[in-house]
Amino acid sequence: MATPSAISRNLPLSLSNPRSPPTLVASCLTSLSNFPRLPPHVASNQQSYFPKLSVPSRVHAPASKFLRMGPHKTRPLRRFQVKSMGTDSGSTPLGLQSVFGVLHLVVSLGIILAMDKFLKKAFVAAAIKFPSALFGMFCIFTILVILDSTVPAAAKSLMNFFQPALLFIQRWLPLFYVPSLVVLPLAVKDIPAASGLKICFIIVGGWLASLSVAGYTAIAVRKIVKTEMIPAEPMEKPSPFTSIEVWTWTGIFLVSFVSALLYPTLLGTNARTCLPFLLASTVLGYVVGSGFPSTVKKVFHPIICCALSADLAALAFGYFSQSGLNPVLGYYLTKASSNPGAGDILMGFLGSVILSFAFSMFKQRKVSDHFFKL
Repeated sequence: MATPSAISRNLPLSLSNPRSPPTLVASCLTSLSNFPRLPPHVASNQQSYFPKLSVPSRVHAPASKFLRMGPHKTRPLRRFQVKSMGTDSGSTPLGLQSVFGVLHLVVSLGIILAMDKFLKKAFVAAAIKFPSALFGMFCIFTILVILDSTVPAAAKSLMNFFQPALLFIQRWLPLFYVPSLVVLPLAVKDIPAASGLKICFIIVGGWLASLSVAGYTAIAVRKIVKTEMIPAEPMEKPSPFTSIEVWTWTGIFLVSFVSALLYPTLLGTNARTCLPFLLASTVLGYVVGSGFPSTVKKVFHPIICCALSADLAALAFGYFSQSGLNPVLGYYLTKASSNPGAGDILMGFLGSVILSFAFSMFKQRKVSDHFFKL
């Protein structure tokens, strides 16, 4: 019986020389055909006679150029594949996605603004004194609750559709309350000092009293009903401000400021001409103030920062144009739809802010349901 070593010696083909001529293959097959057959009792128990050979998963033998493709051959292919995949699934869809995102924001925000304007006109025509935006908020919340109980998919789709507008309002929310602070010098210029101190005392004292009453009332009710606190639903946060936005608004401010100095009625009226740089100064103050550390924000809040920024811009324009501060602040908030200022544009979003509260209430409905069950 031929042993494996004898078989390997009789093989004319050497694995160490893969470049052997093809004629050796035929001689190898001939040699294998001449080997004696195993006896029947050996063939039935061949596992006991021959040890089990393990075949290595990787042959450490020098391969030919025909079989071997080194790393230098595959790396360019991999790079090309990754680049092509990034090009196919990255650049074009991202560009289309950004355009679609802008259109989505414009449509959803436009619907909320149009709804607010329609409700205002309807309430004025009907001589209703109740706030129209508050009525719209309750209507939207009721519709969402009804859809959630009957067709949950429709309520979810409605929330997703208005999500870009809600994030926009949430991101710029403090700006919509700033105009009253910006024109504060006009409101207090005719108030005596003693009356001003009384007003400040009433405001600060009333603020502290309202906070105390609300806090202790909530604690008392919680102890009476033994309410178990549950965490609120996580809310999606708007994106932070970027340097591109800062430089864009800075450019708008500089160009419009110089244009208003050179051509005071470039856009028809003084208020419309001053609108771009006053609006840009307010936005810049809020963006810069939002970037302050949390310890600084406790003292110098972004709302105060943007109000001071707008007042400084008005003061600078009044100084260079020799018109004074008060006329420029009058251009900031005209309260005339035919001749709007920067403050009128910002305060025009207050109704949409109240309407957006309906979506926030719907997101936190689990908390309200928990308290109503109690």
